[in-house]
Amino acid sequence: MNISTSAVTPERVLQRLDWQVIRRLDGVLQGNYRSLFYGFGVDFADLREYQAEDDIRYIDWNVTARMQTPYIRQYTEDREVSAWFLLDMSPSVDFGTLKAENEKRTVLIDFVAVLARLLTRHGNRVGAMMFGNGLQTMIPARGGRVQVLRLINEMLKQPRLSRVPVTDLRIMLKAALNTIKRRSLIFVVSDFISTPGWEAPLSLLNQRHEVIAVRLWDPAEMELPDVGVMIMEDAETGEQLYVDTRDKKFRKNFQTAMEQREDHLKHSFKRAGVDMLSLSTGDDMVRSIVRFAKQREKLRRLS
Repeated sequence: MNISTSAVTPERVLQRLDWQVIRRLDGVLQGNYRSLFYGFGVDFADLREYQAEDDIRYIDWNVTARMQTPYIRQYTEDREVSAWFLLDMSPSVDFGTLKAENEKRTVLIDFVAVLARLLTRHGNRVGAMMFGNGLQTMIPARGGRVQVLRLINEMLKQPRLSRVPVTDLRIMLKAALNTIKRRSLIFVVSDFISTPGWEAPLSLLNQRHEVIAVRLWDPAEMELPDVGVMIMEDAETGEQLYVDTRDKKFRKNFQTAMEQREDHLKHSFKRAGVDMLSLSTGDDMVRSIVRFAKQREKLRRLS
């Protein structure tokens, strides 16, 4: 589905995604795009008597006790959502087993374009903060198709950084805390390969806004193939290491380390109260987004 970002224009990217992703999402979600972020912006509107199909979580127990019959609270959703994309454009995001055709960077661009298009079609505003070695680009939140094209254009223009200090997501999250004042929907799009300590600012950001972590990954990062002697290179620092992938013990240790990292990420998101959308370079984006929406809807019914 993905194609090289160097050979396309914003119009072509959006046209491709309109046909290949957004139309399919419209069919599956049936226009209910808010199932992706149900917790955002609702205002109390009125009270009415409970009906059989109503959600019991909205019962107003004080009024029910006074009236001796169940009453529920009705809410109206805010007409406008301000959404922000915090984008990790560090060197590790340029990794992909199929190179430019399927890099994490390409998945990032496609995801942001799709969500920005869905949001702006319904009258919402979107903005972005792009980080590589510090804040590189900030696009204030605005609405409309032109804004989506501007976001795509700026993402395509972001330089590929060959070497930087190890990514510190705290810088990105703290910048968002200091910059985004109005309660917003925030997508943190990253592979979360970072120095420790980003969990606390993520939790604080989620207390002020509704935050969704969009975790980018590639299958080759999870399990080493048996291909003999090879050079492994840290995408961000350039440090190289010769390894023999024929060594079963080495491959097993590598897999164990990756599984431990996965567990740490899941626990970190859970502690911060943030839901995670997992996007792999090897998965279909529509299926990943729909799976995430269904999981959130299920959690909502259980809460």
